[in-house]
Amino acid sequence: MSEPSVPSPAPNAVPLLAPSGGLPEVVDSPRLVAEAAARLAGGTGPLAVDAERASGFRYSNRAYLLQFRRAGAGTVLVDPIPVAGDLGPLAEAINPLEWVLHSADQDLPGMADLGLRPASLYDTELAGRLAGFERVGLAAVVERLLGLELKKGHGADDWSRRPLPESWLNYAALDVEVLVELHDAIAAELESQGKTEWAAQEFEHIRLAGPPKPKADRWRRTSQIHSLKSPRQLAAVRELWLARDEIASRRDIAPGRILPDSAITAAASANPMSVDALRALPVFGGPRQRRSSKVWLQALERARALPESELPPVTQPFTGPPPAGRWARKHPDAAERLAAARAELATLSERVTVPVENLLMPELVRRLCWDYVPADHAGEDAAQLTEFVDSVLQAGDARPWQRELTAPVLAVALT
Repeated sequence: MSEPSVPSPAPNAVPLLAPSGGLPEVVDSPRLVAEAAARLAGGTGPLAVDAERASGFRYSNRAYLLQFRRAGAGTVLVDPIPVAGDLGPLAEAINPLEWVLHSADQDLPGMADLGLRPASLYDTELAGRLAGFERVGLAAVVERLLGLELKKGHGADDWSRRPLPESWLNYAALDVEVLVELHDAIAAELESQGKTEWAAQEFEHIRLAGPPKPKADRWRRTSQIHSLKSPRQLAAVRELWLARDEIASRRDIAPGRILPDSAITAAASANPMSVDALRALPVFGGPRQRRSSKVWLQALERARALPESELPPVTQPFTGPPPAGRWARKHPDAAERLAAARAELATLSERVTVPVENLLMPELVRRLCWDYVPADHAGEDAAQLTEFVDSVLQAGDARPWQRELTAPVLAVALT
């Protein structure tokens, strides 16, 4: 692998203010879907893809606008809400293509829900990480490689709003305006660094990964929960969180807009016994929350009625190694191995200019260092120990390029 040539940011970026072919009509009928599909099928080369969601406003992660651009076809904007059941022609046209996305794992689940799945994938955000770029946001990478200034500003807006303002649509169209050109530029950079195959393995891993699995005990992620010290208080948080989640899911509204986390922890701490006591707390006395007082009070009553045996433990249960900060006391040998592994990976990261977290999942490194039993490998030489580490990494879903780079250095760290 050659030494990476990291390009410098463009000193005088040219603002990118409007789509080159003008702002297209939004596709929102079966007839327009069929026409757009035919146009994209008649284009050439890879397909630039993006999607806008309403995170922070809606419970679901569904896409509320789809953006496509392909050479010879121009830009297509699709409103999937009125045509969700009529996207068959679009899927037939674009599913066999290579898609170019920026931070693909954010958009692929929502696209898959609509029957849209790429035959191959190129992620320009991940490519930037593998190329060693410090800033990998779309605007930063476009400026660095193409010398263009991409205006941002509407990504966090409520894309479930209808009608969508023209300024939002212009922003959305620009997100795919130069994505294919960016693909070509960053692919050339990776090729010069000898990382093309690494990137291909990562992209295929993302394409096949599917949506993330829901985490257990999601209620424990409630803000300020660390201020609560008793199992009964945690039970109150759990019941309030579950009640809020049911309402949010049913109404498709972001949970924080139903009831903020701060109100949940305040109620769990205060343990109000009546509607009046509940409404005396911040937030619960407001006009919107007063209508739901009975729901929240019932959740608190369920927590109070739980037997001791059903209360959640104060310390979050976990499978596998405990938090690394406890290793020095519980398992000092493993703590030493982890420190050595992190040092070796940091050195490797600097040498190949790939962030440590992209070299290998940190959780996989922790499990290796915690579970390793030196007595089981007594007398093994470096090659045998490397082979063992490689098998552990493979079982942990590490890609071949990651295993080839990291197994030898981790084998050194274990000894």
